[in-house]
Amino acid sequence: MGVETFADYILSEKDWIKKMEIVYYLQKRTGIFYDNSVVFKTLLTKLFIDRTDLGIDKNEVLTASLLWSCKKELTSNDISKIQSFAKEGAEFLSTLGFSEKFCRICEGVNRYSGITPREKESDILELTDQFGGMLLSRPERIAFKPDEALVLLEYRNLKYKDNRYLEEFKNFVTNMEEVKI
Repeated sequence: MGVETFADYILSEKDWIKKMEIVYYLQKRTGIFYDNSVVFKTLLTKLFIDRTDLGIDKNEVLTASLLWSCKKELTSNDISKIQSFAKEGAEFLSTLGFSEKFCRICEGVNRYSGITPREKESDILELTDQFGGMLLSRPERIAFKPDEALVLLEYRNLKYKDNRYLEEFKNFVTNMEEVKI
């Protein structure tokens, strides 16, 4: 048997909390992007895929959710960096032993590289990344309410884009809104 790669190591871990700890230590060693927004969006992803039957590998999707934005810069206003970080992240992840499909999932999340056909897992992560991002406050704006974020997601962010899970996601958000904690 060959040498275990980082990809083998993190994908073999099925506990998503332990996966987050692994990514935390990877961030400390390599300086990849990993902050509370990644954790929040991964939790949103987990809730979505746990409550729907999308026929995907949940372990792979949660791992991709934790890692796809690894080359994002915290405070970049440079549009070329914003457009290239997912591709750079996919290239970095390939050096850690991740499969071509896994890297395509990660690169395809923000659509800038124009990968076609898109991996279905990229569609899931696109929804949770964009929706989750709108639920978080940023220096330039306050957080949106979930119903407002859902409208913006559908009619602004994904206008003229085909996301195969948009309807399931809208139903998921609506159902979660009805649950009062």
